[in-house]
Amino acid sequence: MTIHHQPGKEAPNKELIDAVRAFNRFYTRQIGLLDEGLLKSRFSLTEARVLYELAHRDGLVASDLVRDLGLDPGYVSRLLKKFEERGLVERAATEADARRASITLTLAGKDAFAPLNQDSHDQVRALLDRLVPADQDRLVKAMCIVQDLLGDKLEPGVPYILRPLQVGDIGWITRRQGMLYTQEYGWDETYEALVAEILAAFVKSFDPKWERAWVAEREGEVVGSVFIVRKSDHVAKLRLLYVEPSARGLGIGKRLVEECIGFARAKGYKTLTLWTNDILSAARHIYQAAGFQLTEEERHHSFGKDLVGQNWNLEL
Repeated sequence: MTIHHQPGKEAPNKELIDAVRAFNRFYTRQIGLLDEGLLKSRFSLTEARVLYELAHRDGLVASDLVRDLGLDPGYVSRLLKKFEERGLVERAATEADARRASITLTLAGKDAFAPLNQDSHDQVRALLDRLVPADQDRLVKAMCIVQDLLGDKLEPGVPYILRPLQVGDIGWITRRQGMLYTQEYGWDETYEALVAEILAAFVKSFDPKWERAWVAEREGEVVGSVFIVRKSDHVAKLRLLYVEPSARGLGIGKRLVEECIGFARAKGYKTLTLWTNDILSAARHIYQAAGFQLTEEERHHSFGKDLVGQNWNLEL
């Protein structure tokens, strides 16, 4: 096979090629792709991948598997025939074209795939368990970068990840909140100063037993965050919820609030409270939908604007 590279660009040197090949050898050993049967099962890697596609997608025909998995049509035909003989799949003519057979897993096929799927899940969990949370996030981020550079974007089912606070996040979140509230509401630099004070205090007095931060990340970029701090033995406070405009509509704000509620309940807090302003309508809708109740309102002049501050509580 002849490999072509783009005109005007220097071909990768031997060191780069050897580095990629070394990584491939390392990773295949890590996940056992050289084993005779994937995950000590009776299925090869390709057979397991075909089962996975059939288990997770409806209405597949043989040509879909050929195209999406890059397989030889003759090989796919033989593999499906073998699966049929073993009672793992069945075919039925599609409504659109009677000549094209839709392939589905039988009950026996689903039973055969279930332990394979669980073993794969457990294997990856074991790999991640060897790493501290920050390194788990680094690993997933690196994998996303590889997918992006080689042409495969994140699957629609994984539009973002939530991770713990990392070095650099405090400055970034302070800057972005200051800029966004200026752009969207005309607030002045005193709001950015307030965010900086709140986050500096969070870091200095952080108690991991009772407090937590969640950072939403999409394709390597921070797109939202929220913090929960201990106010008293029975009351926790939700602070500084924000979502980048580019990531709105993905349910990130709702998810961040749900994480706060779940954490507060797990820690035995009785009340989760927050302070906001009435013009922040999107955030207020999230709070209301989560069950928060408005308990107090007060007019104030802050951040260069006349505002109406609001206190909201959720009884846990």
